[in-house]
Amino acid sequence: MKLVPAAIAVAFGCLVKFLIPSPAGITPEAWTLFSIFLSTILGLVVQPLPVGAWAFCALCCVVASGALPFAKALGAMTSEVIWLIVISFFFAKASAVMHQYTCVPAGFEKTGLGERIANIFVAAMGKSTLGLAYGLSIAELFLSPALPSTTARAGGIFVPIIKFLSKSVNGDPETGGRKKMGAFLMQSQLQQSSYSSALFLTSGAQNLLCLNLAAELGVVVPDAWTTWFVGCLPPAILGMVITPILLFKMFPPEIKETPEAPTLAKQNLAKMGPMSAGEKITLATISGAVVLWMFGDAIGCPAVLAAMLALGTLLVTGVLTWRDCLEYTPAWDTLIWFAILISMSNGLNESGLISSFAGVVGNQLNALNLGWQPVFFILHFAFFALHYLFASQTAHIGALYAAFLAMMLASGCPGMLSALSLAYNGNLFGGITHFASGQAAIFYGSGFNSLSEFFLYGAIFGFLSLALTLGVGWPWWKFLGWF
Repeated sequence: MKLVPAAIAVAFGCLVKFLIPSPAGITPEAWTLFSIFLSTILGLVVQPLPVGAWAFCALCCVVASGALPFAKALGAMTSEVIWLIVISFFFAKASAVMHQYTCVPAGFEKTGLGERIANIFVAAMGKSTLGLAYGLSIAELFLSPALPSTTARAGGIFVPIIKFLSKSVNGDPETGGRKKMGAFLMQSQLQQSSYSSALFLTSGAQNLLCLNLAAELGVVVPDAWTTWFVGCLPPAILGMVITPILLFKMFPPEIKETPEAPTLAKQNLAKMGPMSAGEKITLATISGAVVLWMFGDAIGCPAVLAAMLALGTLLVTGVLTWRDCLEYTPAWDTLIWFAILISMSNGLNESGLISSFAGVVGNQLNALNLGWQPVFFILHFAFFALHYLFASQTAHIGALYAAFLAMMLASGCPGMLSALSLAYNGNLFGGITHFASGQAAIFYGSGFNSLSEFFLYGAIFGFLSLALTLGVGWPWWKFLGWF
C-alpha cells in the first residue's frame, strides 16, 4: 500500500466526520457513511491500493462503524445492472483474441470471432484511428434507439470490438501498448455515448424514468418519443461530431494513420477462412441477446435475464468453460468494487442526505430572487456535479430528478423546458468517473485507461457536454416554443 495517498484519503474523511457538523435531520450513521464515501472516492483518485482492494477496505469501515449493516453494505450484489456488466465481460472473453497485426496467423484465446469482426472493421474504416472513432460512434447512434442499455451496448458490442482493434496493432494493455489506439478509442466511445443515449427516449432506462417522474409533478410531454428526439437533436449531433476530434487533439493515439491496415485485414480474413462452429455459436448467441435486449420488455424478459441465457448457452455448448469465467479476474473485480460503491450510494440516498443537500440549495436560490433563467442554469450545473456522489445514473435520477424539477417549477421555469432538459442532463454524466455508470465501469475494466485519465477526460468532456446541451439547446428550445 502507498502510505501517503492512503493517509490523504483517510484524513479527508476524518476531517468531514469529526470537524464538520452534520446537517440538521441527518443521522450520525449517515454522516459517517458520507465521510467514508468521500474517503473512498478520493482513494480511487490517489490510488493507495488497487480499486477493488481499496473498495473492500471501505466496505470494512462501513460495516465496522455501523454506518450500514452487512446486508445493506453489499446489497447491490443483487443489482441487475452489476450482473449485466459481469456477464458482458464474459461475452468479451468468449470472443477475445490475442493477435499481432502481421501476416503471421493469429493465435486465438477462444473462438476468434473477435478477430474476424475487428478485421472487418479495419478493412472498411481502418485508414485512420480517427476514422475508426467516428465509425464506432455512428454504429452506436443507429443501435441506441432499439437497444435501451448503454451498459449492454458497451459490454456486448463496443468494448470487445475496440479491444480487438487495439490488439490487431499489438496494442494490448498487458504489453504496454494501450496508448497505440485503444486508450483513445475507449475514451472516445465512452464520451460520445452520452449523446447517443440522450438523443432517443428509448436509448436508456433512465430516460423513461424521467418522464414518469415529470408526469407525477404534472408535466406531461405530448408525443413523447418525437418531442424528445427533436429537442435533443442539434446539441447531440454537434457533440458527436466534435468529441472524437477534440479528444484526438488532447489525447492523441500513438498510431494515427494506418494506410496498410485495410489490405492486411483483408489478407487475414482470407487466411481465417469460413467461420468456425465456435464463432457461429458465439455470434448467434450474442445476437440473440441483443434481440432480447431490444424487445425483451414486450415479452417480460429483462436485460439481465437475456444476458444470463446467453452465457448459459455459451457454457452448455462448450464455447466457454466455467474455468474461463472463474479465471477472468476483471469481471469479478468489477463485481466487488462496483457493488460496494453502489451500495454506499444507495445508503446515502436512503438516509436523505442527498435530498437534504438539494433542498438546501433550492431554498438558498429562491431566497436570492434571481429570476427563473439563472436558477435554471445553476440547478443544471448542481444536478450534473452531484453525480460525483453517485455510482448509477438511474439511482441519481431516482434520488434527485423530481427534487430538482420541483425546484425549477417553483422558481417559474417552464414545465416542458425543465422536464426535458433535466432529463437530457441525466445522460451526460455517465462518463465523468469510472463508477459513474455501468458502461463507465466496463470501459475502465478493459484496462486501456488509467484512473487519472478517466477523471481528467471525464471532467473535461462531461462538463463540455453540459455546456453544449444547454448552450446549443437554449436557442433551439426557444425556437420550438418551450419557453
